[in-house]
Amino acid sequence: MKLTMTLTRLALSSAIMLASLGSVQAQEDEVKIGFIVKKPEQAWFINEQRAATELGEELGFDVVRLGGEDGQEVLSAIDNLYAQGADGFVICPPDVRLGPAIMNRANQYGMKVVTVDDQFVNSSGEPMEGVPHLGMSGYKIGQQVGDAIAAEMEARGWNPEEVAALRITNNELPTAVERTDGATEALLASGFPEDNIFDAPQQNSDTASAFSAASPVLSQYGDYEHWIIYALNEESVLGGVRATEQYGLAAENVIGVGINGSGAAFAEFSRDNPTGFHGTVAVSSTMHGRQTAEDLYRWISEDQEPPANTETSGTLMTRDNWQEVREELGL
Repeated sequence: MKLTMTLTRLALSSAIMLASLGSVQAQEDEVKIGFIVKKPEQAWFINEQRAATELGEELGFDVVRLGGEDGQEVLSAIDNLYAQGADGFVICPPDVRLGPAIMNRANQYGMKVVTVDDQFVNSSGEPMEGVPHLGMSGYKIGQQVGDAIAAEMEARGWNPEEVAALRITNNELPTAVERTDGATEALLASGFPEDNIFDAPQQNSDTASAFSAASPVLSQYGDYEHWIIYALNEESVLGGVRATEQYGLAAENVIGVGINGSGAAFAEFSRDNPTGFHGTVAVSSTMHGRQTAEDLYRWISEDQEPPANTETSGTLMTRDNWQEVREELGL
């Protein structure tokens, strides 16, 4: 009887131990990824991180959302993820030149990395190989911006010779250069005079820095009645629009077209009265978040490496169609 009870206890103890080990193993098998963005307060990145989190809930993996607004914050975020047991991360870097340093830290921890929106570059300024990337074709998106501005100028009957272009630039960011170069080329192809394009270099990629960059340019070239505005994103274009308002230009004398399709644009289109913000080339930040998170998850769990470079396209969103485009793109 005692032997039977002892064997029963041993069996029960073994079962509990196996169950415990199984539970630990299950926890170890759960995939956890990070999603690091350079501007966590911007609507675009809020949408990306939310979409990644929702996909994780659907497929059964965890997403840790972090901000990395400079190199030190990014490296700290990677350390944080390693401490939490993350297997890799998606990142939109604050500076694409940080790629080698970021990959060095990730490789130390054995983490897989996918970039989104902004692609790492090496010491020669060329895209880093071996790091899968998903983003816009900056040049093509820029061309869409230029084409949209040219079409609206024609619809309003503006003479290009009498129009000034405010090109809000950020030459430290290759994707920004691609976008503004694409828009410039499209405008020049439509017959816009190159001498009427004026640069406003911004220190950052937000509305405040664009406003600061645009204001002195408007003052310097105040003889122009009609202005067009383009930049790397809609926040920057909105900064330019706000500057024209402060300068006293009427909304009907301004055509600003941004890039992204996020909360900043929705808020502008929802105003009772139209502003100089004519439209934005909308890209699905939701899709960017979901796709990169899934790519990384499949890479970790199934050893299925993502494509080296995936480029997405955009759709022109204006005050007239923004709600339909938003629904279509899942924004």
